[in-house]
Amino acid sequence: MRHWIVAILLPLALAACGAAEPRWATDEQVAQAIYRHNGPPSLTLVTVISNENGSGGHSGLIVNGSQRVVFDPAGSFKADMIPERNDVLFGVSPRVLDFYIDYHARPEWHVVLQEVKVSPEVAQKALALVQNYGAVPKAQCANSITEILAQLPGFTQVGNTWYPKRAMADYAKVPGVSQRKIYDNEEEPDGKVRF
Repeated sequence: MRHWIVAILLPLALAACGAAEPRWATDEQVAQAIYRHNGPPSLTLVTVISNENGSGGHSGLIVNGSQRVVFDPAGSFKADMIPERNDVLFGVSPRVLDFYIDYHARPEWHVVLQEVKVSPEVAQKALALVQNYGAVPKAQCANSITEILAQLPGFTQVGNTWYPKRAMADYAKVPGVSQRKIYDNEEEPDGKVRF
């Protein structure tokens, strides 16, 4: 009986994961889009949380090094004017970042941003790791990000997980982390924006 259940459920589980969707912007598109943010080198975990039941829906990682990119593994965010290579979005100016966050902050979801300032060396290593990771299959966003963080000094508090909320909870333990929540109306329910 057990074998029948596995035989029936396994294809459904695999279908839910889905295949990775590789995209590859040209060298020219990426070079023209590069944006260098003047803030300090940092890594910002992006977590999308359900307003209905508090579950985690998605994870992303903003890397600010020699350029600012968003690693949006298995994400649904797509914009023709923003070059993408295997889940890495290039040209992340303030306007593009606002667009990315606004896409995720909807009436049903809010976004938690957790920023950690890092050394230029750590930021560059993170930049290389996200660019070399490859396209991520569906439902593996938190897993891919936590695998990357495990290779960086200063992030030992973040365990490998498939769950966005667990990654967010672990990231909150990293020394020096600051947090901000963004709702569809730009404010938290009590009317205060927190950073």
